[in-house]
Amino acid sequence: MASSLLLTKPPTTSALAFSASISNPSPYRRPSTRLATPTRKIPAVQAKIREIFMPALSSTMTEGKIVSWIKSEGDSLSKGDSVVVVESDKADMDVESFYDGVLAAIVVSEGETAPVGAPIGLLAETEAEIELAKAMASNKTSPDPSVAPNSNSNLDSNSPPPAEKLEKLGSPVAATAGTGTRKKSVATPYAKKLAKQHRIEIGGIEGTGAFGRVTPGDVEAAAGISPSKASFDGVGGNVGGGGGGGGGGSAPKAAAAVAAPVLPGIPGSTVTPFTTMQAAVAKNMVESLSVPTFRVGYPVVTDALDAFYAKVKAKGVTMTALLAKAAAMALGQHPVVNAGCKDGKSFIYNDSINIAVAVAINGGLITPVLQDADKLDLYLLSQKWKELVEKARSKQLQPHEYNSGITLSVDEAFVVHRGTFTLSNLGMFGVDRFDAILPPGQGAIMAVGASKPTVVADADGFFSVKNKMLVNVTADHRIIYGADLASFLQTFVKIVENPDSLTL
Repeated sequence: MASSLLLTKPPTTSALAFSASISNPSPYRRPSTRLATPTRKIPAVQAKIREIFMPALSSTMTEGKIVSWIKSEGDSLSKGDSVVVVESDKADMDVESFYDGVLAAIVVSEGETAPVGAPIGLLAETEAEIELAKAMASNKTSPDPSVAPNSNSNLDSNSPPPAEKLEKLGSPVAATAGTGTRKKSVATPYAKKLAKQHRIEIGGIEGTGAFGRVTPGDVEAAAGISPSKASFDGVGGNVGGGGGGGGGGSAPKAAAAVAAPVLPGIPGSTVTPFTTMQAAVAKNMVESLSVPTFRVGYPVVTDALDAFYAKVKAKGVTMTALLAKAAAMALGQHPVVNAGCKDGKSFIYNDSINIAVAVAINGGLITPVLQDADKLDLYLLSQKWKELVEKARSKQLQPHEYNSGITLSVDEAFVVHRGTFTLSNLGMFGVDRFDAILPPGQGAIMAVGASKPTVVADADGFFSVKNKMLVNVTADHRIIYGADLASFLQTFVKIVENPDSLTL
């Protein structure tokens, strides 16, 4: 699957975004699809070299991994051609070019990662700019392109460069000095987010990234904290670990992180880094620990459900679809269980009932979302579920098809059809009971065990054998109370024990 959208904010879509050309007098202004009348006339200058940015493939994606470059350096590109395959936290996606040109330089190689919005390659309009683009990509220490290669010795360091070079190369520093206008700061999306969290003016931070771009490490250094992870300096590839960060010398000594003791490894053991998906799962699980949860279990007699499933199985209906439909119908009567809480201060009531179902895939876990599960016909719901599972196992799910977290910012244009309730079923493995971890942003998750023959006694004291399964629900106690969850489970059990209503 591919994406070729162009937005003014590169982190908000899975599109391949390009910055303005190097020869543009305002190198920090990106092309815009907005059809607004400009307040002042800006001279049009033909683009020469463009940066290829790491796209945002989901609302929670902060960095991406280059799986493979479909095109090689020197290859000609046409608008719509697939250029690179990027691995996000949940899926692999082809990224298309929005421009014609030549792939002049690959900044981030296969197997390496880069933050969302960071340059991963350079696109030249013609072959004449390839050498300049390669020189820019190899220049890791000085992002200022105002000095051409092999000409350093011919220029006085204290004198301004010739006007011809300024016009040709479009130096950000020289353009600012020549026009006397205020320099506009450019920052990666994550850097802007950090600056907002720490209440730091982004315009007052000196960027160390490509062409003065402000990186997350620059913001953390300005805030006086140790960088949390390795940062990317833009054109030139990856830089060192988080401990060294750019600007670490300016951080207060009290803010220096104390290294945790490292236990010696077991002889013969190997250390394997997390994949992007595994890292995303680990991050969500740690985030869930901050939510106060409680758990309620409920036994369900499944004789009627088993008989109903035997009749509809030949029509392509799966047990997972039956349980998802039953849960969706019950949530319609108990909207508080379908709600969420993000800030710890308010309820988030959801108009849609989107059931996310956990699916184990090779090397990770993903939760495809059955959107509007309460409104879909049972047979259509089963067909949709089979399609989602097939795409999940081939890592071809699109961002709107899996649970990628909650998006609350009105500034973001990324639309997320997130799950409002999650279902985790281990019954097919014979597990009789288990507890599930609540996903961030959701109010509840249901863990379904196996249905097994059980001896039960009726009100008259007669014994019989019935199939029973145990469902455990983990809920956010900030918004859902014990009585709410018990009432929801009673409704769910009535639907399961009288399954004819599932086809209505």
